[in-house]
Amino acid sequence: MSTYIIWSVIFVTLLMAYQANFYFDSVLGKSKRKPHRAIYFMLFIVLDFFYLVSSFSDIVSSAVALLLIFSLAQSYEVEFKIKLAFTILYAVLITTTNIIAIYILGVLESTDYNSWHQFKGEDHWVLAKVMLLGCSIMFIVIQIVRLIAKRRSFAVHYRYYFLFLIVPTITIYQINVASIYSEKNVFYIVSVLGSLFLNVFIVYVFDNMVEKVQLAHENAQLQHQMDYQDANYEKTVHSFKNMKSIIHDINQQFLYIDECIQRNELVAAGDHIKSTLNTIEGAYQRVNSGNLVIDALVTNTIAMGQANGIKIDTRIQLHSQHVQIDRYDLCVVLGNMLDNAIEASKKVRQAEDRYILIAIHSTASALVIQIMNHIEQPITDLKSEKPNPEYHGIGLTNISRISEKYGGHMSIEQHHRTFNNMVVIPFHTNNP
Repeated sequence: MSTYIIWSVIFVTLLMAYQANFYFDSVLGKSKRKPHRAIYFMLFIVLDFFYLVSSFSDIVSSAVALLLIFSLAQSYEVEFKIKLAFTILYAVLITTTNIIAIYILGVLESTDYNSWHQFKGEDHWVLAKVMLLGCSIMFIVIQIVRLIAKRRSFAVHYRYYFLFLIVPTITIYQINVASIYSEKNVFYIVSVLGSLFLNVFIVYVFDNMVEKVQLAHENAQLQHQMDYQDANYEKTVHSFKNMKSIIHDINQQFLYIDECIQRNELVAAGDHIKSTLNTIEGAYQRVNSGNLVIDALVTNTIAMGQANGIKIDTRIQLHSQHVQIDRYDLCVVLGNMLDNAIEASKKVRQAEDRYILIAIHSTASALVIQIMNHIEQPITDLKSEKPNPEYHGIGLTNISRISEKYGGHMSIEQHHRTFNNMVVIPFHTNNP
């Protein structure tokens, strides 16, 4: 093999490495790249050079091709089934474009190149020309795939991936058979282009299918989360009904106190006032920060804490009772944080260790919510342990999502047997 041919093969190898990287960036996403990818590139380049300068049987050649493509797919942090699916698709696309390149070269050079395997390993210069032309065509194909393939991090059942791979697998077989037994004419090139279009279309269909399944799943989760929030609102309404009942009872107590005063029985009136205040304080601890959402949810949490033997301290200091956050969003954030603390505190075995600190502070520019509670043991998995965790488990996700919506953030810290959840939400005049 001449030096010129060796340099040509090296150039083709590097071009294919760049092209394969461009393809996987398009279908898997740049954000999914692993930090150290050099080793995968080196493996791809070595295998690709070995593949181009060597001659194998059809089965071994296909296996080596898939291996070198998959070696680069390994540089992305996605599921194995996704890597495999798009590795096979890339193999189909590059095979198709190479066959198109063979036909074009055959027409231009008036030479009958019947198939890829007839000259691979025998005429490396022709091989290099085919690969260069094939790569050029492949870049056009990748641009099309780039426009329609918007990968989403969502778990799809394996049967969908199986169905997705049927068409590419059949296409490989048909192209190989056609390249050997079909006459090389315009109908041949049209059929190959049709196969190429079919596989690109499969990417489009598969991507839309994943999107629709994902939306359906998210809608189901959202509906259950809304039902869950409605249940919290019902608890809050119940707390206000209790307050209304207490107010009604206080009116009756005032009538008695007024009668005592009119009869100048001041000692009896004073004793009854103290007794009434103690009864009210014991029956209902009311938070009065001025913000309806905070007052309602924290008050309800205090009532739940009393019912479950949980000591709750509140430290609420608002710069203004008007918090520049949508009430629904504030309900979701604070409601989920308080509910998580109550659920975790219930699991603490020693009653004297059940403790929750609710610290809510606001300035002119931000709202800070800190909920700290004791836990029975360190939490390694933040998924919900409540019934139907697939629905309740999105509570932390919703807290984080709404925080980011306002340009804020959520943080979680654990120290021995304490769990500290903090949310910072800045105020902006253009907030929803």
